[in-house]
Amino acid sequence: MPNTMRAVDIRDTSGPAESLYITDVPRPVLKEGQALVRVKAFGINRADVMQRDGEYPVPPWAPNILGLEFSGIIEELGENSEPSFKIGDEVFALAYGGAYAEYVAVSTHMLIHKPSQLSWEEAAGIPETWLTATKVMYTIGEFTPGKSILWHAGASGVSISGIQFALGAGASAVYATARSQEKCDFIVDTLGATAAFNTTDPDWVDQVIKATGGKGVDIIADLIGPDVFAGNLKIAAKDARVVLVGLMSGFIFDKEFDMGLLAFKRIRYEGSTLRSRDEEFQRKLRDTFVSEALPKFLTGDFKVFIERVLPWEEVVEAHKLMETNQIMGKIICTIN
Repeated sequence: MPNTMRAVDIRDTSGPAESLYITDVPRPVLKEGQALVRVKAFGINRADVMQRDGEYPVPPWAPNILGLEFSGIIEELGENSEPSFKIGDEVFALAYGGAYAEYVAVSTHMLIHKPSQLSWEEAAGIPETWLTATKVMYTIGEFTPGKSILWHAGASGVSISGIQFALGAGASAVYATARSQEKCDFIVDTLGATAAFNTTDPDWVDQVIKATGGKGVDIIADLIGPDVFAGNLKIAAKDARVVLVGLMSGFIFDKEFDMGLLAFKRIRYEGSTLRSRDEEFQRKLRDTFVSEALPKFLTGDFKVFIERVLPWEEVVEAHKLMETNQIMGKIICTIN
């Protein structure tokens, strides 16, 4: 096998979508417990766009190449690899980076066997969003059947996954927000959410409170940040968990909020990223996903919603599409 491979790189280390290009780079060298996977497809995520712009703090152990999720075929195995995997296995996984390439090195503790029912494109669209949804619900949100949950940015990949997950896990009600009526209709009519609220409507907070009978929501998955912070405090139930996993509205507050609600309602507001967590944390998420969610992909109860599939030579267009914020599902790039 050659010592080089093709991968997507960034001119001048950061820049706009047009700065992405495919070039030759060294092929990864396996560490103990890792697998070398020939990539068939990879997903595009908002974190990729932020990293490309120089706005995402990359963990020091992560490769500089973009890409957090992929599907592919195991080509090599390092020493002391997880024994359930062998060369030739079809797999998909979450990665710390490096998936925008012909080959990626990843811990075998993060690999998941790809069921035959899933295409390469579908499998590549699962890891980042579904493991994030797993973290929001179970690791931080302390979800149990009967609790209600609201997913901001309801047509994003994470929330599409989370809405399905919560419905399948026995939530008493599953709400979501979006910024267009088209997306709200998709969330309710296609995904099956209890209700969706358009945050361009200044009364959206009152609508959520009314829908919950004044109780509020037990778990809130916040992918937006500052623009909905004040609203989250108002719609949260007592002892609610608000999990901040995205900052689509930026980093800085420019609106007032009632800090007293945080105390009086005993709200726990916790921020979390997935990429910065150690392998043991991510492995537990993988195991929870495999036991709680993966079987429902096999029965068709859970689905990967794909907005568009592009050859990886069109990665610039893929990033531009992500930046429109008009998508309802995953953007996937394939490598022939």
